[in-house]
Amino acid sequence: MTTVEQDRFTRSWQEWHQAREETLAEPFGWLSITELHWLTGEPQRFAGIPGTWHEDGDAAIVAGEGELAVAGTERFELVNSGPGHLIDAGRRKIELARRSGYVLRVHDPESPARTGFRGVPAYEAYPAWVLEGVFEPFAEPREVTVGAVVEGLSHVYTSPGVLAFEHDGKTHRLTAFNGRNGTGFTVLFTDETSGVTTYAANRSLAVGEPDAEGRVRLDFNRALNLPCAFIDFATCPLPPAGNHLSFAVTAGEKTPYGRG
Repeated sequence: MTTVEQDRFTRSWQEWHQAREETLAEPFGWLSITELHWLTGEPQRFAGIPGTWHEDGDAAIVAGEGELAVAGTERFELVNSGPGHLIDAGRRKIELARRSGYVLRVHDPESPARTGFRGVPAYEAYPAWVLEGVFEPFAEPREVTVGAVVEGLSHVYTSPGVLAFEHDGKTHRLTAFNGRNGTGFTVLFTDETSGVTTYAANRSLAVGEPDAEGRVRLDFNRALNLPCAFIDFATCPLPPAGNHLSFAVTAGEKTPYGRG
């Protein structure tokens, strides 16, 4: 790689990293979460949170009041392990999400995690951490159950296959899940930096669609921390069995400031 190519590669990563930090610092992003409550089958009230909340197994049931933007009683049926639903509540937003059961999270732009955010520490970007691999599909997609950072909780994701790549003369395989918006893949993994310089429980890597020959590009410079690396109110999944790399991936995001 020429100096010009190296400079272009570094600038591209820096722009991506800056955009990543801006997304984290958004008013109602992950860093704004200040509370987490699990719903039960009995209507509940939570201190400082308007409305009455419960679940019936398939949906969350919310009775609105005050600043809560719910007219009367509404039913919210969400996808398990999928995206949450935000409800306006004055300067705050209340998120409902389905994680086996239903969970309520409070988003407050004045949260200490957000107002004290200093960016995300990361390794310098190096082209050597862009590895070529190949997608090895299963005969049929598989439902894979993984644990979570919350004890007793599990997540279920669809895996279309594994991504195989070589590093230091050895072949490694990582179980891949379907990517966001139905394109590409998401890989959850740990490696020999986990719990040392990077977050212990997990990191995530987005991988693009394979080409006509099944080839993929794994850019570990863009390995991300999940929300649980930043806050105590997340229910992040753990990597599936076998997704620990037996070498140190000295690339991507490190353990967030103040969380080591």
